[in-house]
This record gives sequence, C-alpha cells and structure tokens, in this order.
Amino acid sequence: MTEPGFRYVYGPVPSRRLGRSLGLDLVPFKTCTYDCLYCQLGRTTNKTLERKEYVATEEILAELKRSLATGAAPDYISLAGSGEPTLNSSIGDLIRKIQGLTDIPVAVLTNGSLLWMSEVQDALLAADLVLPSLDAGDERLFRYVNRPHGDISFERMVGGIASFTKRFSGEVWLEVLLLAGVTGIPSEVKKIAALAKRIGSTRVQLNTVSRPPAEEFASPLSTDQMLALKDIFSREVDIISESERGGACVSAFSKAREADILALLRRRPCTSVDVASGLGLHVNEALKRLEALIAAGKVSMAITDGRSFYTLTGAGSASRSSEK
Repeated sequence: MTEPGFRYVYGPVPSRRLGRSLGLDLVPFKTCTYDCLYCQLGRTTNKTLERKEYVATEEILAELKRSLATGAAPDYISLAGSGEPTLNSSIGDLIRKIQGLTDIPVAVLTNGSLLWMSEVQDALLAADLVLPSLDAGDERLFRYVNRPHGDISFERMVGGIASFTKRFSGEVWLEVLLLAGVTGIPSEVKKIAALAKRIGSTRVQLNTVSRPPAEEFASPLSTDQMLALKDIFSREVDIISESERGGACVSAFSKAREADILALLRRRPCTSVDVASGLGLHVNEALKRLEALIAAGKVSMAITDGRSFYTLTGAGSASRSSEK
C-alpha cells in the first residue's frame, strides 16, 4: 500500500490483465514517445525519444522495499506509470535488481515504440512478461491514432516488436486497442491480424476505450463488435473485459489513506470498485472516501460509457505537476 512520501510506487492497481499489480513510475508525467487519442492520462506534455535515467533506480528500489513490507504481495510488479517506461535508460538494471529483491514476476507495459533499439531489447530480456501495443495496421492510421514522435516509423515499430519477441524467452502479450469507426472495422483489423501473426506473440488481447480518453471523439466498440472482430485473427485472442468486478478483495484491517487513493488516481482514472479492489477497501468505504476527496476539491468524477470514473483535479493534481 502506498505510504506518504511515495513518488514512484503506486497501487496495487486492479488490472484487467495482471490481477493486483504494483506499479512503478519510471518517467515524469507525461513523458512519452506517443500522444495517443485514447490515452487515459490525457495529452502528452513531453513527446521525446531521449533515453536517460529520468528517475534514479535506487530511489525506486528504496520505495519498493518499503511498499513490499507493508501489505500482501501483488500478483505482478509492473513497470508502467505516467509515460513510456523504456525511455528510462536504467530499466534493465532496475528489472534485475527487483528480481534480486523478490520472486514476484516483473511485467513491462510498453507501447513498443523503442523495441527497434538493441539496447532497449537487451534491457527487457530480463523481464518475466512484456506487454507491447499495436493499435493500427498501417502508417496512416498509426499516425492518426498514436500520434508518434516524428522519428518513429510504423515499419520500424512493428519490426522492433517482432524481433524482440523472437529473442525473448518469456511471454509477450500483444495488446490491440480498437477505436469505433477508425481501427475497429473488419478491413483495418485484417491488417492488424496479419501483423500480429508476423510478430508471433504468446497472446493477442483486444481492448477498446474504457476510461476517459485524451480526445472525446475516441469512441469504444461494443462487446458484440469486439467478439465479431476477434474471429478475424488466425489464433486464440483474449478480449479484455472492463466489466465491474463483483466481490472486490476486502481487508477488514485496511488502512488505506488519502495518499493511497490519490496515488492511484494520479496514474489512471478509477471507478470506486477499482479503488476498493486495489486498496483492500469495501466498495462503500471507497465511495465514502472518494466523496470526501471530491468535497475537498482534490478529485472529480466523470461518466464514461455509463460508468463513474474518478480523476485528480485542483489540489489533488498538485503532486502530479511537481513530478514533471
């Protein structure tokens, strides 16, 4: 559970793919190689290809040690957070040192844009699981949906994911996020499916917009549409469900504080069930605490696809701004 003074460790976050995932933030908000239409973190403020040690490895490890000592072990330690984690040039060293601390598997959630770099491939070889993204089937829609840095070409990105997958001894789960009326149509999915076959990942996971996106016109597909498009792929495909979880994990001894909730919301919009399951609260207790944060002007609520999501606002976003 997040302690006061934690800047880089957050969660555990309730993840659709990874269960209870303890997140590590390796770059400042929002430092990324892309500026995706659908991003739940909003617009990119620092679009870059510059790799450097944005956050010191030893600082992250010190926080991680404290976090792991305070609660139940998560299912994964996930390198993700407020931007593209492979921009941190020390990511390989960090992965190896985490594995020296704990047996909890390390997952890297990446947009895959830098996997054409040999040094990035080498760094991620130490991970247990890598989850890259592929959101378009050609250069035109890649530019439209992901809005990448100008020096990243579509073929370079796809080729990088494919070559890394061949080298990696662990599992690669390829996420494909589809947008209604854009990439979520059969003709475009056929292109993506052909590239997914070329990449040869362990799994392909279809996703769509489920949290408030950077651009309001980024629209989700229905479950029926996702099911129909799934059949275009020549292999088994998972559909990532964002359905509300019943029976969130609840601990009678949970001492989740305001800082814990704000740390979650700093990295992603969450429902009350997300907060409850991530921090071991009863959903009614989570709602009560969220309402108090709204009243204090630190959190706001928005409805997306019929579901209520909570995000930072006002005083609650001050800590986010301080990390830029």
